[in-house]
Amino acid sequence: MADTSGSATPKMWCSMPERLQLHLAMLALQFGYAGFHVVSRAALNMGISKIVFPVYRNVLALILLLPFAYFLEKKERPPITLSFLVQFFLLAVVGITANQGFYLLGLDNTSPTFASAIQNSVPAITFLMAALLRIEQVRLDRKDGVSKVVGTVLCITGASVITLYKGPTIYSPTPSLQQGSPALLALGDARGKNWTLGCLFLVGHCLSWAGWLVLQAPILKKYPARLSVTSYQCFFGVIQFLVIAAFLERDPQAWLVHSGEELFSVFYAGVVASGIAFAVQIWCIDRGGPVFVALYQPVQTLVVALMASVLLGEEFYLGGIIGAVLIIAGLYFVLWGKNEERKFSAQKAVIQSPADHDNNRTTTHIKSSLAQPLLPQSTESV
Repeated sequence: MADTSGSATPKMWCSMPERLQLHLAMLALQFGYAGFHVVSRAALNMGISKIVFPVYRNVLALILLLPFAYFLEKKERPPITLSFLVQFFLLAVVGITANQGFYLLGLDNTSPTFASAIQNSVPAITFLMAALLRIEQVRLDRKDGVSKVVGTVLCITGASVITLYKGPTIYSPTPSLQQGSPALLALGDARGKNWTLGCLFLVGHCLSWAGWLVLQAPILKKYPARLSVTSYQCFFGVIQFLVIAAFLERDPQAWLVHSGEELFSVFYAGVVASGIAFAVQIWCIDRGGPVFVALYQPVQTLVVALMASVLLGEEFYLGGIIGAVLIIAGLYFVLWGKNEERKFSAQKAVIQSPADHDNNRTTTHIKSSLAQPLLPQSTESV
């Protein structure tokens, strides 16, 4: 009897509605990034260079993505021009070099939990940038616009409660979970570091990330080959970090991998947090819009808290529970607002379409609204 298990998962995925695919992809992305916080801090604790680490990370990501980009996007990849190369280079400056550089500098001076928590400012920054650039339409005179604003505020409030309010202990892990290895127990230890400077670096990281989320969306309209765009960014990111390394990293020993733990951290960063995560995130940006992607960021804080409990023996407190409820409520408000906006756009397209036109044009408008619920219709022709 033929084994069909290998094709069962792809068929099941393809049969899912696109909206469900988006939500599942974003949840998986947050789990991958949550693990990256822990892995990155472990790498820094082992003494890996903050310049060498992102070089190896992006080289691995490029090796992973390049074959898929070349073979899968032959037909949909527009001809490359100098203008596109400049745009990809600038995206790499913002989304890779500044983003990853500020993150590692900030993480080295703070902790994984705090780094994850402060990233929850990304939705608010992205929302503001997208609105100013007219990529995101917010109609405060309609219930969908109000719902998205309220949801964004609730998400950020929930993340802030998790960060700032501890409260009484709700759950304490068993003693066996608290007896981790010295390397793990040191993950959250930032003694001897400049906490204020670390916070400033993480703010720069958040600004860079939000700018990358917003700026990438219109570029994908003109160059819809998602994997190719990501590959170009990884390539330029490697070049940019190598230029920085030529001035700041003169020790040849810094380029050597000294242990299996360092090798694992590099592979996790390159394959999971860059290669796979970049491809998933760029697909989600293209299909759901930059604000949709950023609004899932608070979920990462919850996942990091769970990992910290299992690996570091951290306890759950009332503040974390309250924050989780606020975040879930905020996501509900935002997604409800997106759904209402989609319905409104679909109805408007049907009403405005001439009755004597064939139905293909109406169908196209509705499909675009479903695929880009957070992007204005005017950007579809850019």
